[in-house]
Amino acid sequence: MRDAAPQTIYLKDYKPFGWIIDDVHLTFRLHPTATRVISRIRFRPDYEVHHRPFFLHGEDLKHVSIKVDGHDVDPTYVDGGIEVDVPEAPFNWEAEVEINPQDNTALEGLYMSNGMYCTQCEAEGFRKITWYPDRPDVMAQFTVRIESTAEHTPVMLSNGNGLYYSQDSTQPEGPNVSIYQDPWPKPAYLFALVAGDLIAHQDTFTTMSGNEVDLAIWVRPGDEDKCAFGMEALKKSMKWDEDVYGREYDLDEFNIVAVDDFNMGAMENKGLNVFNSSCVLASPETSTDANFERIEAIIAHEYFHNWTGNRITCRDWFQLCLKEGLTVYRDQQFTADMRSAPVARISNVLALRGRQFPEDQGPLSHPVRPESFQEINNFYTSTVYEKGAEVIGMLHTLVGQEEYAKALDLYFDRHDGDAATIEDWLKVFEDSTGRDLTQFKRWYSQPGTPRVEVREDYEGDTFTLHLRQSTAPTPDQDTKAPQVIPVNVGLLNPNGDEVMETQTLELTEEEQTFAFPGHATRPVPSILRGFSAPVILNHDIDNDRRAFLLAHDTDPFNRWEAGRMLARDSLLNAIIDGNDPNPAYLDGLKSVLRDNSLDPAYRALMLGQPTQSELAGLLHEAGHTPDPEAIHTASEALRDAKAAAFADLLPDLYTANQTPGPFSPEADPAGKRALANAALALISRTDGGRQAADQYASANNMSQQLAALSCLLDAGAGDTQLAAFEKQWAHDRLVMDKWFSLQIMQAQPQDVVATTQKLTQHPDFDMKNPNRFRAVMGVLSLHHAGFHDKSGAAYALLADWLIRLDPLNPQTTARMCSAFQTWKRYDSDRQALIRTQLDRILSQKNLSKDTTEMVTRIRGT
Repeated sequence: MRDAAPQTIYLKDYKPFGWIIDDVHLTFRLHPTATRVISRIRFRPDYEVHHRPFFLHGEDLKHVSIKVDGHDVDPTYVDGGIEVDVPEAPFNWEAEVEINPQDNTALEGLYMSNGMYCTQCEAEGFRKITWYPDRPDVMAQFTVRIESTAEHTPVMLSNGNGLYYSQDSTQPEGPNVSIYQDPWPKPAYLFALVAGDLIAHQDTFTTMSGNEVDLAIWVRPGDEDKCAFGMEALKKSMKWDEDVYGREYDLDEFNIVAVDDFNMGAMENKGLNVFNSSCVLASPETSTDANFERIEAIIAHEYFHNWTGNRITCRDWFQLCLKEGLTVYRDQQFTADMRSAPVARISNVLALRGRQFPEDQGPLSHPVRPESFQEINNFYTSTVYEKGAEVIGMLHTLVGQEEYAKALDLYFDRHDGDAATIEDWLKVFEDSTGRDLTQFKRWYSQPGTPRVEVREDYEGDTFTLHLRQSTAPTPDQDTKAPQVIPVNVGLLNPNGDEVMETQTLELTEEEQTFAFPGHATRPVPSILRGFSAPVILNHDIDNDRRAFLLAHDTDPFNRWEAGRMLARDSLLNAIIDGNDPNPAYLDGLKSVLRDNSLDPAYRALMLGQPTQSELAGLLHEAGHTPDPEAIHTASEALRDAKAAAFADLLPDLYTANQTPGPFSPEADPAGKRALANAALALISRTDGGRQAADQYASANNMSQQLAALSCLLDAGAGDTQLAAFEKQWAHDRLVMDKWFSLQIMQAQPQDVVATTQKLTQHPDFDMKNPNRFRAVMGVLSLHHAGFHDKSGAAYALLADWLIRLDPLNPQTTARMCSAFQTWKRYDSDRQALIRTQLDRILSQKNLSKDTTEMVTRIRGT
């Protein structure tokens, strides 16, 4: 266990490492409990920044020997590693350590997953493998030799190109040795090793310069039939990166490995991507359309890291958004090109508002580039990823496509092989475009979600918009300076025709006025088109205006947003005043559903409504104390109202969007299934689940089967099908994750805790597996009314399991603690109940520093 007394690390204290590494040779002699790691490294002083002492990171390493220039030396053990006396000249380092992969339940460094060796070294896992300067600005070429005497590791992989493969028993090295060499310098966090009984799904890709790359997705026996989609997604990603960014793959082979036990979604290790099985394995029988889309996006994301993260990495972990924000933006562009661009944009905004906005407005708020941290794993956040991507998007909007492309080319040319900073990134744009980005840089240093207030005037033939920006105080930063906010605006006439195409207004001051002359009649503005900035728009318009925009706006995002605002208004009025659902919302939505010219996936999104957690946040902002029971009741009543209002439309909508024939995960049939299943969810509220039972019985793919089962449970039926589903899929761990989650999601609020407790007693519940733990405890925290039941039982239950998990897997535990981050929204009784659980977690002996930091920040004072 790590030291539970966290120490704060500051960006301002950054110092370069004082030595340069010419090359690294690693030998692994694999053993489940006693793996030997031998490192041979050539160091030389970096005289420009040279300083003492010579320090290497290390954690949980059993020392065997250390030699400097062939002579034995004794290290001095210090916090986080060792110090060693070394010459003031180039020297050869050789160290041997022993590690225990089998007992490494934290899933960092080298560990075992169901008999397979695998690694996760980002952010600071390599220090659990051997003594090394485990920091991203130290880059070197690696040669890796893997040895094993066990028959169950016939496949042994590492970064780069294979010089010798263990499968070839005719070679003089023998059948249990693999040797890999990575010609590209990389930091230690990108190191990877996988060894086990694996089968490859193979293919090739020819790059734009004619190089043929060997591709493989490595899986356990029995998963071979779930690789085809992932392989096609990889090839699409490689082609897209060439076509859109001009980036070509740079090794002879590219390997992906599916791992069952993995804290994250996937990892971009150079040439050897390690994936959580749920993020790469897919088949029509076992995966939903949402799974397919997520897999496509994650494969793209990790592949795109080859240039934005690997070839150009980050100087230090404060610059994490440099690689993650840019790569998320790139994978969002890819998804928009592969699928429906409007649907992709709306989905991105829903994720941002659902995860990042609460983070930005609560105790976990931090800048896109933090100034300090105690545990870097706690800063793999939505702010770094999703808000970081929005910052890139704003920059793209401000400079335009042509200038963006020129700046990116300069970035790759100037910084290839570098460990770069946000300053380097912005300097590229300044040099390329001539813009001064000093003020824009505040997006990286200023936390919080800006609000843009809009006021309209119309006099003579001139329409005027008055914009005012403000950002509320956040922890550690009370005063906010004005930011650069691109506000995309279009104008419609009262007939619904567009009279001004989208223009980008640059809001740079606290208050600004923008005039639009030449309008004989007062136009209707469409503001923040495409969600051009991650802000909260305060525009006081009535429901008639929203209904007009829902019917006529030519911007798909703002048309959806108008419907969303009508739904929010209807729900808030029901919660606060007990009003019935707004007829204007239902009528407007009906017209959208009838419009067959619209993408089915877009209409399916239109049928959605604000989450209960979002409504709680809105009530809190408006000065009301959220009542989870009232929010749940109003949300269910609106669904019932939709089912009644659209009763004549839903059967035809359901029938017209069936997808007979062979299953395809592509965008068009997936969109039709989304709309049909959204219609089925409303039909099930009036027919007791009869249509859903028919769909469940005839379903030939997981999208249809799981949707039908969800509708049945929502209708208070489905016990028979739930049991049948478990029997059918008991052998498939990823499908069983769905089975666990669905029961909690569809439970009535008063039954959520009992359902969760029952599932934790199931033989297949394994708290050590992050996917299974999240499928139960993560979903418990997402069931708003159930989690916030006034008894506090759910708070105590989650805290119980977090306390159990922390000694085994601090990283997953700490991230799950964010379930409590909005606790100050609620009434004093609920606050007291949550405070008790936070204090109970903090009182645990030897609590990890990961969890200590998170709970301390959430708890506050």
